Amino acid sequence: MLRICVIGGSRYFGKRLIERLLTSGHRVTVVNRGSSAPPAGASHVVADRDDEQALRAALGSRTFDVVVDQVCYTPRQADIARRVLGPRTRRYVMTSTVEVYDSEDSAAPVREEAVDARTVAVDLDAVLPYGEGKRQAEAVFAQDPALSFTAVRVAHVLGGADDFTGRLTHYADRIREGRPIAVPTVNHPATYVYVEEIADFLAWAAGADFTGPVNAASHGPLTTAEICAPLEARLGRRAVFREVESGEVSPFSFRRGYAMDNARATALGHSFRHTSDWLERAVGETLGGRA
Repeated sequence: MLRICVIGGSRYFGKRLIERLLTSGHRVTVVNRGSSAPPAGASHVVADRDDEQALRAALGSRTFDVVVDQVCYTPRQADIARRVLGPRTRRYVMTSTVEVYDSEDSAAPVREEAVDARTVAVDLDAVLPYGEGKRQAEAVFAQDPALSFTAVRVAHVLGGADDFTGRLTHYADRIREGRPIAVPTVNHPATYVYVEEIADFLAWAAGADFTGPVNAASHGPLTTAEICAPLEARLGRRAVFREVESGEVSPFSFRRGYAMDNARATALGHSFRHTSDWLERAVGETLGGRA
């Protein structure tokens, strides 16, 4: 049994993660701003992570074996967490993103060493886009020699009736109405992971002892057309793709290739499924009777 602190985790795969940790018998403390209560069985600490003094006071004398940080988006947030929680935990796991690789463009799947957070420059006061914010947040933790740190770089997540992103709905609406779906002239496949599978992986990672970044993605990158295929089958209509050289494109289409290599996760002992094993189920869960 481990004492695990989860920061955030109030929705989507964070909720599933907490449920798995509790089912496994761990003592779970959830830290959030109080907008939602954690699942039964978890302790609840209400605090704003952006307020260092308030966070320190709310935690009191609590210590943990592992912290799983679900909602760290900026280097400033990371720096506060590092100072407040670093001395209280044996290990820190940050939920990061495939978007740390958003400047890559590779025909081969991208390995973790493509972004070495130990060498990334940090600006605590900058207003940053999502991928760079995550990249620099990783860097704050990774550059602290006293911290045992892991960054889980999560692929694009699909599935669940509680998918709040609206990305699959974007495609369903356009297919149903016969509207074109904008894609780049050269549209690269990307890596994905099923919502239940990423919750499994994070729960497994929380109980492991490895450090450094790890890519979390199912086998089998998907193209925009492959994501749309089960939608076409459900709706009985064909998707219409419109190639554009510049400007806005649909959510799951990419001008650069930065699909992730999951070999390190496999070598560490976790087995991911293939996207073909769960894609139709994921689409059905998210769209329900709307398709």
